[in-house]
Amino acid sequence: MKTILSMISVLMLGAIASGFTHVHPGKKKSGDVPKSFYDFKMKAIDGTMIDFSKYKGKKVLVVNVASKCGFTPQYADLQKLNEMYGDKVAILGFPANNFGGQEPGSNKEISQFCTKNYGVTFQMFEKISVKGDDMAPLYQWLTEKQYNGWNTDEPSWNFCKYLIDENGKLIAFFPSKVKPLDDQIVSKIKS
Repeated sequence: MKTILSMISVLMLGAIASGFTHVHPGKKKSGDVPKSFYDFKMKAIDGTMIDFSKYKGKKVLVVNVASKCGFTPQYADLQKLNEMYGDKVAILGFPANNFGGQEPGSNKEISQFCTKNYGVTFQMFEKISVKGDDMAPLYQWLTEKQYNGWNTDEPSWNFCKYLIDENGKLIAFFPSKVKPLDDQIVSKIKS
């Protein structure tokens, strides 16, 4: 027991001496967070690189998705939204396993699930983290005011939605319970 206490004391003294006196639990990694939405380049679910500059001039709806969630049926409405307004909005799906372990599958399994069960044709990306220490830079941009100009809302569960306008500016956040075909979303896409 004395040995353990001695080791803890040495570690604490070392931390204090180095100036590292306070640990911030849950602090996000800084990573490389681009200044502009259009500067992002991320891997699609099939591994190909997608340059977000291709979305200039179009609205973009970014959604953190999961296959084993009560909100999973929203995939059907996201696909319908894509079919109805695909000329005005690009839907980007980001599988994430941050909430209740509801996206445990591999990228291949997720892709097969989305195609088989919901006929998804909108752009899906590789699984990422949307919360916590390993939060992807895109979600840092979406949830930190210093990057997006106003928003600090992080995903509270699967199927939270972020709407970016034609100029790459974040204009709205919608929690999971707001369905993709809700007028709150559709009216902003059509405007």
